[in-house]
Amino acid sequence: MPAAAENVPTGTSLKNGTAAEAKVVLKPDARTLAKVVKQSQTVPRPFPPSYHKGRPLIPIYDIPEDSPYSPEEIDARKKLAACFRLVDDHGWSQLIYNHITMKIPGTNPPELLINPFGLMYHEVTASSLVKITLDGQILDRGSTKYGFNRAGYVIHTALHEYRPDIYCTLHVHHSAVAGVSAMKEGLLPINQEAMIIGPCSYVDYEVGIFDTDADKLCLKDVVQEDLKKKVLILKNHGAVSLGETVEEAWYLIYNLVIAAETQVKTMASGSYIMPPAKCIKQAYDVIQHGANNMDTGKDWEPYLFGEFEWETWMRDLDSRGFVTGHVYQDYPKKASHKSSH
Repeated sequence: MPAAAENVPTGTSLKNGTAAEAKVVLKPDARTLAKVVKQSQTVPRPFPPSYHKGRPLIPIYDIPEDSPYSPEEIDARKKLAACFRLVDDHGWSQLIYNHITMKIPGTNPPELLINPFGLMYHEVTASSLVKITLDGQILDRGSTKYGFNRAGYVIHTALHEYRPDIYCTLHVHHSAVAGVSAMKEGLLPINQEAMIIGPCSYVDYEVGIFDTDADKLCLKDVVQEDLKKKVLILKNHGAVSLGETVEEAWYLIYNLVIAAETQVKTMASGSYIMPPAKCIKQAYDVIQHGANNMDTGKDWEPYLFGEFEWETWMRDLDSRGFVTGHVYQDYPKKASHKSSH
């Protein structure tokens, strides 16, 4: 920073659901100014907080105060939209394809939110998500005129229909994940991230791209076989995480990508070491209780899988001006707090 600088911290602030950019006033001395000019000739100039990856940053939480949506739907919309930005921020999106869906809590029959077909992940906002029924009827197109992708509807609604305990499904084609999906061994518990995920379910590439209701049937037995399995690997294709919360679905994919990258590099060496079964089970059992290894005693409510970690990602997005609309929790969580999807 310049030696003689008067400034207001750069960034955005969230007040009543709106983002306000902070003003910056700098008074650099001549020496500092010369240094900045020299650096600008050799390295890319940093973008202001309203830009990300060289493009205008679109706020995630854009639902107006007079919205007709229920509090549960608003919460679902902002969380799901934030999940799209995390996938994009990590470089795991694929143009306008692939999908993340969320079931709106309290809806019966179930109502799902899905990305509008035509928007890239960095364009998805809380208000632009499309609301549909399990049979593909559009209830609300959101703030765009787009519809939804048929292939995404088929596989994701099938997962929500056959697994009513699941609230969020996240599908990726990450290269390492797709690579592992093409291996006969599948995902091996040879690294800690794979142990965290636990055993996976698998679907053969007999259907290819899911585009008919009949294709749903090949998923039913697979996803209902063991409810503890929350990663579905589509052979020669990619994978889907099944979360009881958005936080769980995201954290599963986050660990899956690391596990797959590690496995691909390990297999390239031609050999690997399989850890003892008891160690694999212990790693899985411990992480399923969430990030609860704390020194605050027993007067707080346990965290759900991925919940504590989600706060760190929301802080990161908000610090860079994404405006998640996330309501941050007091830590440690009070015992009276009730977790929700």
